[in-house]
Amino acid sequence: MNITTIILDWAGTAVDFGSLAPVDAFIKAFEAHGVTPTLDETRAPMGLPKRAHVAIMLSGDRLAAAWQAKHGRAHSEADIDTIYAQFEANLFASLSNYATPLPGTLEAVAQVREMGIKIGSTTGYTRPMMDVVAPLAKEQGYAPDCLVCPEEAGGYGRPYPYMIWRNLELLGTKSIQNVLKIGDTVADMQEGKAAGCLTAGVVIGSSLLGLSEGEWMALSNEEKSAHIAQTKQAYFEAGADFVLTSIHDLPILLSVIGG
Repeated sequence: MNITTIILDWAGTAVDFGSLAPVDAFIKAFEAHGVTPTLDETRAPMGLPKRAHVAIMLSGDRLAAAWQAKHGRAHSEADIDTIYAQFEANLFASLSNYATPLPGTLEAVAQVREMGIKIGSTTGYTRPMMDVVAPLAKEQGYAPDCLVCPEEAGGYGRPYPYMIWRNLELLGTKSIQNVLKIGDTVADMQEGKAAGCLTAGVVIGSSLLGLSEGEWMALSNEEKSAHIAQTKQAYFEAGADFVLTSIHDLPILLSVIGG
């Protein structure tokens, strides 16, 4: 293999340890309408376009029943739109607080650039959301060569492959065989596999791990090892070719597979 391009996700992979910004915004959006999702229900669809995320949450058995009990009827498409609008308002109110690169991101990206590898990116965020996140991340030293949002790929976000393919067009990458996709959710793994490229999950800081930086640092070494093993297994079950314990490990992986 000769990896010439990597495609990085944003929240939970490159910035926002634990992908906390959307989690908090989703929970508050549902609570504003009388139902309270669990963390597992909130995180399960992570990585998808955000309206689709709301729809999947609301179609789950428990939340659907909770909505029925609260409102006396099944949820509708209009309800999905209403919750999504509340989510957007919540997210924009706090998004600027969640653009800090994960520990190791800047160092890993610098080494990747020294290897002559281009850095693209995909996200479940819309372009207006990324217009908040990307400049703030750039101020802190992180700026990929390219960014594609779902609406810039015909509205087809993950798990569809089109955002990755659009990156390849913009970056002039010759073949999908030269691409490594890296993310922190099941949807990221599905996106990479659908695109036909090698795909890797990253554990520390990920939505799949589901912990804030403070929660992670408070764990014992034994607890950390158990969480890492469990998260790695989930990635492999989702189709990952590789799993990085930390983004720190990216240059090592690239040297092994042919960066």
